[in-house]
Amino acid sequence: MAINIYQVQSPLSQVTRNHTDAYLKTVGDALGEELKRVELDEFEKSPFGLVFVASGGSEGIFKAGYEHFSEKPCYILTSGESNSLAASMEILSFLQERGKRGEIIHGSVADVARRIRALEKAYRALGRLKGMRMGTIGAPSDWLIASDTDGRAYGEKIGLTLVPVPIEELISEANRGGYEPNEYTEKLMALGYDKEEMRKSFNVYGALKRIIKKYDLNAVTVRCFDLLDTVCSTGCLGLAILNAEGIYAGCEGDIPSAVSMAILGAVSGEPVFLCNPSRIDTAAGEMILAHCTLPVNMPKSMKLMTHYESNSGVAIAGEIQTGACTIFKADGELSRYFAKKAELVENLHETHLCRTQIKLKLDDFSYFLKHPINNHHTVCRGDHVDALEEFFNLIG
Repeated sequence: MAINIYQVQSPLSQVTRNHTDAYLKTVGDALGEELKRVELDEFEKSPFGLVFVASGGSEGIFKAGYEHFSEKPCYILTSGESNSLAASMEILSFLQERGKRGEIIHGSVADVARRIRALEKAYRALGRLKGMRMGTIGAPSDWLIASDTDGRAYGEKIGLTLVPVPIEELISEANRGGYEPNEYTEKLMALGYDKEEMRKSFNVYGALKRIIKKYDLNAVTVRCFDLLDTVCSTGCLGLAILNAEGIYAGCEGDIPSAVSMAILGAVSGEPVFLCNPSRIDTAAGEMILAHCTLPVNMPKSMKLMTHYESNSGVAIAGEIQTGACTIFKADGELSRYFAKKAELVENLHETHLCRTQIKLKLDDFSYFLKHPINNHHTVCRGDHVDALEEFFNLIG
């Protein structure tokens, strides 16, 4: 995918087209994406683009086209040559005097590429989330006493709509039975777990798929513990498959956590693990998180077990690739969030925890122990903190 560039340059400049082509290609290569010059009208239609100030003396040219710019922030790319930085500073001051937001992107090629990547991820995430419909299948579980929300902020800030669905509808559909096999059901079935338990779990998955189609949903959160006595199974496998299919699916009717999954997934492009903080060792700088479901396409290996709390149904015990990861959570008003890079250092298999267990290395735990945002948190592979910060800058 190309990133649109609107270039301004003084006619008196000695900077040649070949020279600017070379710079844009170098940055594009570092990004892994083409930087494509476009005319002002096409640039204006782009949800995200860069104004490339190629030389000094280009301020007047920028001002001449200024009225065509929208209210979106203006990101000004400089090459660090031919007085482009000085001109960019004049342009940014001009914008700020008129109450507009902007930023100069300047530095080494690696730094420039890193900043552009974060901005692009944030804008791409907003595009992915706009128009999303999240089914809230049942109310939040009774123990989630601080995790409810009316959803108004989601509509106003990111264009996401909550769609209430009675839990009884899921129970009825699951008891009716039936599902369409696919690569994920076949992969799970091949693990050789009890066939009757697998059938009941896949019936929950099939029920969720029918509800998703009926209500035109892109995401769900499910009051899954209500399935234990009514369907005699759990939602763990159904949610795991939905997440692998790109349908964000959260547990326990927890709305802020499911929306956090959607945000982190949209920003990172990675599968997202919704999990409980289980234990912190501040002296060792380690934290254990666990849950009984995760996207089927996330672990490097997995086996099937019962759901931890109920010792029934089918749950995934997966091992996730070690390395850099991001832990994230947003509150129900999207007014506060936590995003931090961590290191996934070990997968655990303890008896008295939910089935997938990961140990993270962190340098500070004050957030978790003094001002946490509820219980569940989300984890994905890679460092996406800069992009998440920019995402929340964009939505205000």
